[in-house]
Amino acid sequence: MTTVFGVSAASWAMLMAVSPLLQVREIRRRRSSAGISIGYFVVLLVGFALWVAYGLARHDLPLVLPNSLALLVTAFTIVVALRHRPAQ
Repeated sequence: MTTVFGVSAASWAMLMAVSPLLQVREIRRRRSSAGISIGYFVVLLVGFALWVAYGLARHDLPLVLPNSLALLVTAFTIVVALRHRPAQ
């Protein structure tokens, strides 16, 4: 049973890591990131960086991989959101 939970959790973690791409898709569709909280994504970015550092310190690949992917996707999301910010 532990293996089933482990595989399920790892699979879901990878899905969670790429989920901000749904927001990127919406930003690009609207050509605007108005209403998107960049601060929220910055908080996530710092959290993912901390989890990656912790996973590296523990030599825990299942912790490092999804959080590294999430870190990259979140950074990409921030870049897209900043590029599509309406002029103020």
